[in-house]
Amino acid sequence: MIDNPSNREKAARGVMEAAGGKLHSFYLTTGETDWMAITEFDDGADLIPALLVVSASGAVSNVKTVRAYTGAEFKAAQEKAGTIASSYKPPAK
Repeated sequence: MIDNPSNREKAARGVMEAAGGKLHSFYLTTGETDWMAITEFDDGADLIPALLVVSASGAVSNVKTVRAYTGAEFKAAQEKAGTIASSYKPPAK
């Protein structure tokens, strides 16, 4: 990085778009992680091939993902939970 500085945003954008997604933002970070990408995919599972490619390159390791939901998406999940709640029986206490 010192001998050959580069901006990795273009590479990140390329692999996300190749996987069918959109890169909204790419950040270099301090603390627990070294970088963060905010992406959008029609199906969250479509992100996985891009992460496999990047991880397999050896350039990054210990990749973590976080899925974000809109308020409407989470409300729909809550409503569905209400319709299936009776199908789950917790273990005896």
